[in-house]
Amino acid sequence: MRTEVSELPGLGSRSGSGNSAPGLNWAGNYRYTAAAIHRPRSLEEVQEVVAGATKIRALGSRHSFNAIADSPGDLISLDELEPGIHIDSAARTVTVSGGTRYGTLAEKLEANGFALPNLASLPHISVAGAVATATHGSGDANGNLATSVAALEIVAADGTVHHLGRGSSPDFEGAVVGLGALGVVTKVTLDIEPTFTVRQDVFESLPWGTVMENFDAATSSAYSVSLFTDWRGNAVDQAWLKSRVFGADTAGGDSSAASGNAAPEPAFAGSTFFGGTRATAARHPLPGVSAENCTEQLGVPGPWSERLAHFRMAFTPSSGEELQSEFFVRREDAVAAIAELRALSDRITPLLLVSEIRTVAADRLWLSGACGRDSVGFHFTWKQRQDEVEEVLPAMEEALAPFNARPHWGKLFHAGAARLAGLYPRFADFKDLAERMDPEHKFRNEFLARKVFGS
Repeated sequence: MRTEVSELPGLGSRSGSGNSAPGLNWAGNYRYTAAAIHRPRSLEEVQEVVAGATKIRALGSRHSFNAIADSPGDLISLDELEPGIHIDSAARTVTVSGGTRYGTLAEKLEANGFALPNLASLPHISVAGAVATATHGSGDANGNLATSVAALEIVAADGTVHHLGRGSSPDFEGAVVGLGALGVVTKVTLDIEPTFTVRQDVFESLPWGTVMENFDAATSSAYSVSLFTDWRGNAVDQAWLKSRVFGADTAGGDSSAASGNAAPEPAFAGSTFFGGTRATAARHPLPGVSAENCTEQLGVPGPWSERLAHFRMAFTPSSGEELQSEFFVRREDAVAAIAELRALSDRITPLLLVSEIRTVAADRLWLSGACGRDSVGFHFTWKQRQDEVEEVLPAMEEALAPFNARPHWGKLFHAGAARLAGLYPRFADFKDLAERMDPEHKFRNEFLARKVFGS
């Protein structure tokens, strides 16, 4: 079998030649230490590469901001595999290669009259990578992207293929958010539903007092609600509301609202929303930045595939020169947690590009940020000042400690395994599962040693 192998120039490669860009993550803040990256073109080649490796990790779209995807040995990318998008209309599922981008999948589903219940801010991320880290969209009734997983195909350390399905595999809920520690996820089967139409409205300058007094009412006002802030001042900068639109005259719309997740018709037809005023032109989350690469706003209805993400698939949303962190707290603790973060604005704001507050429904996935609890995520997009960001993270985590805040696995955070173990009821069970599936520790790396398997 022939598998394409390319060295990562400047990162311990033998030749040191070529463009150094492949050795960096998307943000440019992390340089992979692996010597080589394999790009197999078939499942059989994946099996051969994995079985023959001493240490190996799967590398997705490089949208992690820490070392989670790195390997002390080799990396394997699935971006040369065919997307293999197979829609099962009767079962209401779609099966795709793990390396498929959400934007590619969304376009295919929409063309065939189907939809995913949610998308993350960026449609550019890979399905397997997003699922493995419990990456998410937004919405009171919407689980993170991993909750749509109905089945997984995983190549284990010895090259054998394992199939795990919801309801048929006892370890399924532990394997979905697997952090890449169990094997290489080559296929993912996701739940789908009939396509639906969405409108997106933006409101500006919402008074903090009004938002905090009406937090539940504000976030439940649409199918998905995102609040953008820099944590200083007396107002939330922007509220982005994505609402399902019903009626026979909406192209692609689902007039039956059969999914059960649908929010009611927009209750904000006027010019204000909890003290904020309706934007009269398209907005970017960052003040003064062109909205050209953002999904369409101003209440114009369109397919879910062109509204649920914040950014369009056809555009690179930014140069990537940013850092990210995110923490999840119980929904009932959201207002108190907001107060703690606002109190740290003198340290947070100077390092910040923008912050986003969004809600996520509870799930049962062992290492999900929303496992067992409806959650609110506090997302931070930082300037490229990593040393300073890492200095403020312990203070933020201490402020959020009373709320048992869980970090996003693919973003910057300070806590180690000892602290994290107490935040997830099934943490020890996940470690046992990883030991059973990877007894040789082929898929482990320094990040997992510190954050999961350490003491």
